[in-house]
Amino acid sequence: MNEKLRKAAGLYLYFFRIGWFTFGGGWSIVAQMQTDFVEKKKTVGSQELLDIVSVGRSLPGTMIGNVAYLFGHHFGHHQGGVLCGVMAVLGIVTPPLVILSVLTFFYVQFRDNLWVAKALTGIRAVVPPIILSAVLRLNKGAFPEKVCFLLCGLGCVLSLVWKVNCVFLVLFGAAAGLLLKRGKGREQA
Repeated sequence: MNEKLRKAAGLYLYFFRIGWFTFGGGWSIVAQMQTDFVEKKKTVGSQELLDIVSVGRSLPGTMIGNVAYLFGHHFGHHQGGVLCGVMAVLGIVTPPLVILSVLTFFYVQFRDNLWVAKALTGIRAVVPPIILSAVLRLNKGAFPEKVCFLLCGLGCVLSLVWKVNCVFLVLFGAAAGLLLKRGKGREQA
């Protein structure tokens, strides 16, 4: 098997393995990717992963599908590119597809089952700490300068108080980043 196919198969298997745990809209997967690729393997930097998540979150579609594609394409760029991105997406969507198929087939039996309801209550209770863990780990790359804390606070106010659409928040962040970069360029000149 050539290197391109081996890389694509490896990404499929990785995302297939962690795809069984995509509770919380995929943030638990980001936490797992942070642990595996940033902390253990050191093949991706915290800021790189944060960039991938930021772009994936701001595009149409499911966040984790977008992140899987971007990560697969980025990680396999020299040997895989599009093929690795597609295989990562297929890996991440196969487990939920299997689970949903089984649940749909047995829906009537699951719908009124007290055990299933209690299990889902427990799962929902542990998702926020998983998401918070991912956020706390990724914050190293998110705040390279002190002004980023101000931008984050302003973004929270715009989102939570004035219900500003995420697309506009991303555009605001991009514009602020460009202005900061421009200002730094003048200082260095």
